[in-house]
Amino acid sequence: MLNPFLRAIHRYPVKSVAGSGPGEAVVEPWGIAGDRRWMLVDAAHRFVTQRARPRLATVTAAELPDGALRLTAPDMPPLTVPVPEPGATVTVEIWRDEVEAVPASGAAAEWFSTYLDVPVQLVHLDDPARRRPVDPDHARPGETVGFADGFPLLLTTTASLDALNSLVAQGRHPDEGPLPMDRFRPNVVVEGTEPWDEDEWRRVRIGEVTFRVVKPCGRCVITTTDQRTGHRGKEPLRTLARHRRFGDQLVFGQNLIPEGTGTLRVGDPFEVLARRPRT
Repeated sequence: MLNPFLRAIHRYPVKSVAGSGPGEAVVEPWGIAGDRRWMLVDAAHRFVTQRARPRLATVTAAELPDGALRLTAPDMPPLTVPVPEPGATVTVEIWRDEVEAVPASGAAAEWFSTYLDVPVQLVHLDDPARRRPVDPDHARPGETVGFADGFPLLLTTTASLDALNSLVAQGRHPDEGPLPMDRFRPNVVVEGTEPWDEDEWRRVRIGEVTFRVVKPCGRCVITTTDQRTGHRGKEPLRTLARHRRFGDQLVFGQNLIPEGTGTLRVGDPFEVLARRPRT
């Protein structure tokens, strides 16, 4: 068994759109710097994701040094979207939260609307003060998150993915495996642990940053979406339903809240600082 280490970092500048795998990333109190600062909304200003628009998986958003986005997608001209100037905001809805965000350029709205064949608008979360409170059942006062579903970071492990793929191979849809890690859209991927060991973690350290492990990640239909093509299958939800059901959730990965700030680098050592009591 290897000494556990940080295998990969993933940053998704636009919620539900393909991102990048940088060699290092700054951790801010609300997550990885530049992660999910942009989001698509529909005509009612409600958030749009791969759940309803799986074709978003085939869009790539790269963050440029000045914070602008470079968007690419099949059969679409590349588009550079500048960070919008501070000004009038719109109230957007993500889950049960309402957040003030700044609309991006009309060119960005037209580009995404053309690709998805539905009217959408790209918005930017420009001010950290506008971030959403993390679920108080799992957070401390003042802890916030941007446009991520609920928590600042998501952690997965290669050992648990290997174990899940072994179960998929034994199930009703073995031809759908092995599944790549991108189905689960993590921020940090750890290698060198035991399968499912993360179920017991309470506090961990990655390099110079410590985190609270606050809640297992309940998975949705996005995990059945091929992130290269946007096509959907049955896995891994069928296998998670048989082997990884926790209450009413199908679980893979763990949600993290940073206890401080710092820089993560691929190859950083990983350490479990505290575990949950066994039940």
